[in-house]
Amino acid sequence: MSHDYWHKQAPLNPLYPDIEWSKPEQRQQRGRLGIVGGNKLSFISVAESYVVSQKTGAGDVRVLLPDVLKKSIPTTMTEVVFGKTNPSGGLAKEAITEMKAIGKWASGVLLVGDAGHNSETAILYEDFLHEYHGPLTITRDAIDLLKNASASVVDRPNTLLVVSFAQLQKLFRTIYYPIVLTFSMQLTNLVEALHKFTITYPVSIAVLHQNNVIIANNGQVTSTPHTDPMRIWRGEVATIAAVYWMWTPSKLLEGVTTSLVSSK
Repeated sequence: MSHDYWHKQAPLNPLYPDIEWSKPEQRQQRGRLGIVGGNKLSFISVAESYVVSQKTGAGDVRVLLPDVLKKSIPTTMTEVVFGKTNPSGGLAKEAITEMKAIGKWASGVLLVGDAGHNSETAILYEDFLHEYHGPLTITRDAIDLLKNASASVVDRPNTLLVVSFAQLQKLFRTIYYPIVLTFSMQLTNLVEALHKFTITYPVSIAVLHQNNVIIANNGQVTSTPHTDPMRIWRGEVATIAAVYWMWTPSKLLEGVTTSLVSSK
């Protein structure tokens, strides 16, 4: 069976070599990344994302954290905005003002996780989802926080979900998508499922399965061998993807796919 929509990338041979050359030389042209996440118990992924995005080459990076963390952040994080904290230690609903400001400033926004499992923060994220229309990358527990807004998430253009396989399973079930995903399914079957899914919905998907990262966008799918899942779980892969996407805003599939081999 032919899969002309499936493009395979070798670890040392980028499918889209021109993407790497398209990186703007001047910092002010490399885009502004807004990073949102953290709660009173953890903001490690936010701090790592801040460093990784700068090393990757983002023009400017700005972070939004709950104000309970004001005395905890390292001095190396210089561009930080604080929003009101809810009783559980995550961002409160009132932080929508700061989130909207980040969205207005940024070329792209990354919801990187460590957000906690609080219903008020979930409402905040849902409000932002409807308010912000720019490029949005969502990963880790930020995916789980938006589970009640899954229908809005998959219907949102300019959206990249960097998910675990279990999160992808849950997303398909939540929106009643008529394909069952199993951990034992062949890579070919997952590629076909994501091909159909991203024809149906404008959202883009990145997921690890059988030591391959699958990227799906507008019915086109790429696969890249990947043997370090911790880089995904920590949010590093999503961060680098968000930066490359800023450089190639009209070429999400090409930019994100290239980020997987150019970041090593």
